[in-house]
Amino acid sequence: MAKVRARKDNGLLFLDFYYRGVRCREQTALPDTAENRRRVQSLMSRISKEIKQGLFDYAATFPGSPKAAQFAAPAPAVGGIFPAPPGGNPLPAAPAGPDTPAFADFSVTWRKEMAPQWRRQHRDSVDATFDAHLLAEFGERPVGSISKADVLTFRAKLAELPGRSSPKLSSTTINKVMGLLRQCLTEASERFGTPNPFKGVKRLKGRRPDVMPFSLEEVEKIRATIRPDFRNYVTCRFFTGMRTGEINGLKWKYVDFDNELIKVREVFAGGESEENAKTESSIRDIPMLPMVKEALRQQWEERDPDAVYVFCTRAGNPIDAHNFANRIWYPLLRYLEFEKRRPYQTRHTAATLMLASGENPEWIARLMGHTNTQMLFTVYSRYVPNLTRQDGLAFTGLVSRKATSRTQSMTADQIDALDAAALRQLLKRQLLDTSTAVPLKEGT
Repeated sequence: MAKVRARKDNGLLFLDFYYRGVRCREQTALPDTAENRRRVQSLMSRISKEIKQGLFDYAATFPGSPKAAQFAAPAPAVGGIFPAPPGGNPLPAAPAGPDTPAFADFSVTWRKEMAPQWRRQHRDSVDATFDAHLLAEFGERPVGSISKADVLTFRAKLAELPGRSSPKLSSTTINKVMGLLRQCLTEASERFGTPNPFKGVKRLKGRRPDVMPFSLEEVEKIRATIRPDFRNYVTCRFFTGMRTGEINGLKWKYVDFDNELIKVREVFAGGESEENAKTESSIRDIPMLPMVKEALRQQWEERDPDAVYVFCTRAGNPIDAHNFANRIWYPLLRYLEFEKRRPYQTRHTAATLMLASGENPEWIARLMGHTNTQMLFTVYSRYVPNLTRQDGLAFTGLVSRKATSRTQSMTADQIDALDAAALRQLLKRQLLDTSTAVPLKEGT
């Protein structure tokens, strides 16, 4: 990224550019005026063009620069050939590629450009990934020199690293790291006209983790056994499907008792509250089910008048997710002898219970903050009643009801007119239709 800048201490213009993967800053004696900027920008454009063509002579352009000696390597001869070896013919020179910045410097630029569209927590996660993995591997390398082989070698190294709770990093974690590297290098290839090293590199196949929802019986056991000061909290988690950051960041100003709505407008994560939700569809209104309304009413009556958050500590701060999980949630599951599951499974429980009860998937998707129903049918398909029963039963029930209705439409005189054989056949068909019919829910 070649630019003309002005020093803050004296206001003089200088050139800021990359050459052979090294960042170079060359000072001028010109003050920052419109005319001088045009002159220096003209020089900067010429330098950039010569660098791309492989014709740039650092010492000739900046004869008094300390970097002139650093770049005093033998240059190709005119005509694009290297000097001939002793007793041999001249060797054709490889075409010079465009000069590109070091990966560490370009990654800083790229992250700053992307930051406005990222939530704060995601920005922190991206920075942590670069610091932990990417900068150590590629930091000093010019982005244009990173090849597909380098990318695949790096992925193989990641696959050998230990995971947090497993011997090796999971495919999901590796794909996350590689995804950031892909985005950064793809932008660099488009910006500097270099080959994209990720061309043909596919994501690792990973198995989607199974959801582990609680049954309604288990939900009631948890609500009955948990500490009373957390009972309203888990009730709302189980029957709204709110994400951890959403319910921990819920403020009283977003609880509308008159219209029986919970307005999801902020999230609490990483110790801070943010107005930006996870996605655009995550900003939503959740209708209060009766048990949720009762829990919130009770929470309102017992609240500290100065409390801003619905569920908070004695100091008025939102519930800390890690503290709740380690001190309340996991000990409770051990006490009840339930399989260990993250608190986030309360969200999966809400979705599965609603699907199992026959609620409209479109309504559930809006309630959960999903863009469409794809997530429901992908993750929770086995909990959708119409997808778990044997195919054809609904159609069989429809045909059986039609046959039964025809029998029931016969008059008493028509039945009396039947002989013994015809009456027996009618009764057999009636019994068969009754045994195979699938009862419909009220209202269908």
